[in-house]
Amino acid sequence: MADQSTEFPPSSHAADGRPRARGLGLPMPGTPGPLNAITDVPGIAVGYTTLAEGTESVRTGVTAILPRASDDLLHPVWAGTFSMNGNGEMTGTHWIREAGWFTGPITITNTLSVGLAHHATARWMAERFPAAVGEDVWILPVAAETYDGYLNDIAGFHVTEAHVRTAIDGAQGGALAEGSVGGGTGMIAYEFKGGTGTASRRFSTGAGQYTLGALVQANHGLRPWLNVCGVPVGREMPGAPIWNAERGSIIVVLATDAPLLPNQLERLARRAAIGIGRGGTPSGNNSGDIFIAFTTANDPGPLPEPPRLSFEALGSDELDALFMAAVESVEEAVINAMLAADTMVGRRGRRVEALDHRRLMALFESSAG
Repeated sequence: MADQSTEFPPSSHAADGRPRARGLGLPMPGTPGPLNAITDVPGIAVGYTTLAEGTESVRTGVTAILPRASDDLLHPVWAGTFSMNGNGEMTGTHWIREAGWFTGPITITNTLSVGLAHHATARWMAERFPAAVGEDVWILPVAAETYDGYLNDIAGFHVTEAHVRTAIDGAQGGALAEGSVGGGTGMIAYEFKGGTGTASRRFSTGAGQYTLGALVQANHGLRPWLNVCGVPVGREMPGAPIWNAERGSIIVVLATDAPLLPNQLERLARRAAIGIGRGGTPSGNNSGDIFIAFTTANDPGPLPEPPRLSFEALGSDELDALFMAAVESVEEAVINAMLAADTMVGRRGRRVEALDHRRLMALFESSAG
């Protein structure tokens, strides 16, 4: 058999030939980057630690997103955040709201390991930059979570500091694995197997062309809510319910190389809510739907901050293209996460079915016809 990774572009298919949303023929709007991933934004790297071997009780992991090269992680990254529904955690957000920036990797894991991820990231930064951290520089890592306790023995605290550091050290650019990988390993979306997904968009403004990428940890929604490209497919896919009310969450990370001010990045982060809403979720009471947007532009150099900062930024009238890129990327990233995930059996023999590609397309084509 020929190497399938050379037969299909990574924007539409995974390396193993499995179709992503575009590969199935779903009419996703917009123009993706060559990888259709957050790593289409120059300089972004992503790493995973996946814990899903051995006992069925362990179905968890860590995702690490590096906004700059490892040697440049003391350079502040301008950012904004938004909590659509706050039944969850993303550390570092108070300082982002106050100062408009963060430093270091972003990590995403399970709910009970978010403190450990914060701690491990802080230690990694202290060891990476020993002359600065603990002297003139302090750090507040961004660590986020969603709950994987249905499939994973979450109270067993199986994620260790070494797992977090492995994800950070292993971060790289290029095409990304999706589905049951990294922090998304034990996650569930719309009562199908969910997890990690990504997508990107290229967009034009009066100031030039830029890229935006999204990475999601999708663990939200009820099956009857699921819409794909506007078609309510979930209610036509009956199955034994997992929840009687939504108990999940979703973390969205948006990255761009467009020059933006922190308040513009907060506005951008809010648009992730529209992207997940297109999939059908109302952002339920028990869902932690928390979003961060950052730009790699306007690098101020390493901390401490210089006495004077200079910015370039898009004008407000140029932001509509960026907002649409965010909405489209988030919508597609959630679908990609579900399409990449396989059926999983986890803690106490609980089984979560993968989204059936053929059934999905049959429903979609029937509705479209």
